[in-house]
Amino acid sequence: MTPASRDFVTPLTLSTLSKNPVHSSFYNEEDENSQWNNHVEIALWADFMLIAPATANTLSKMVNGNCDNLLIATYLSAKCPVYFAPAMDLDMYKHPSTVASFRALHQFGNIIIPAESGELASGLSGEGRMAEPENIVTFLEADIESKLPLKGKKFLITAGPTYEAIDPVRFIGNHSSGKMGFDIAACAVRFGAEVTLVTGPSHLNTNNTSIALIRVVSAQEMYDTCHQYYGDSDVMICAAAIADYRPKNVATEKIKKAEENFSIELERTKDVLASLGQIKKKQFLVGFALETNNEIENAKLKIQKKNLDLIVLNSLQDEGAGFSKATNKVTFIDKNFSIQVMDLKTKEAVAEDIINKIIEQYHV
Repeated sequence: MTPASRDFVTPLTLSTLSKNPVHSSFYNEEDENSQWNNHVEIALWADFMLIAPATANTLSKMVNGNCDNLLIATYLSAKCPVYFAPAMDLDMYKHPSTVASFRALHQFGNIIIPAESGELASGLSGEGRMAEPENIVTFLEADIESKLPLKGKKFLITAGPTYEAIDPVRFIGNHSSGKMGFDIAACAVRFGAEVTLVTGPSHLNTNNTSIALIRVVSAQEMYDTCHQYYGDSDVMICAAAIADYRPKNVATEKIKKAEENFSIELERTKDVLASLGQIKKKQFLVGFALETNNEIENAKLKIQKKNLDLIVLNSLQDEGAGFSKATNKVTFIDKNFSIQVMDLKTKEAVAEDIINKIIEQYHV
């Protein structure tokens, strides 16, 4: 708060309503032993800075660097995007000096949230009223979203295992939880992407409205769904652990225990990743490889055989990697066989590494 703003509302009121500390001076004037409010620390802590209401006086100080209060000191130290919402009487709003301040702040890289029309403190009605709080939030969301690196990109992501039926009760499956794929989907949305997530059987769910969640069971269902959405996608990430084989004949009734030995004839499932690589046009195609030996060589062969742009290699030899764990350790190998070995991280952090790698390689 600026010193003048305390004439309108007290710091105690704002602190009580927001349940956060409110700073209005460099130190607590009532406590000579109090620590000073470090404007540099506050400024560098912030991801975004919003100055609202921004009066003509504050705007002028921002332009000229007149650093006589905590707000301006913090503003001058900020490295994050700065938004300001002007609030003043209609004639002040249109005055050449105010217009010049708007122009200068724009040149500094600051972003104006235009004032609205309505009743003003003077009793007059016109332009100069600070935008309503909900409109400020809407403006911030829209502006931030428009600048996200994956804005306008469509991602198709697979996750989880597939179950291949033996009979109505039993199936062939694996231990994949789907967490890696779900984390990648959530991260892609944070970077602005529109995401379709195709998942095999998993207890995981998402309430993110920007993720279109499609649940499937078998490898054939995964194949059909991926091909349905692939043509409209910019990036395809195959993180699902899809079964390589399925029972050739599925019993219509539960198989009874009878013989001492029992065998099931298996047949190959369709290779989802390879089939997508064959029809790839504009898509950036990312595969996963879970290996136990000759990891790098096998991953490179997979890149060539399946026409991939990037492969994310997991090794079960690495402690903390693999299925049903909160962590993962991956190695990136691109189509030029450049290798980048990553440290053991949480799957959320690995997901962000994957998205950043795609941004770097795909040049979005």
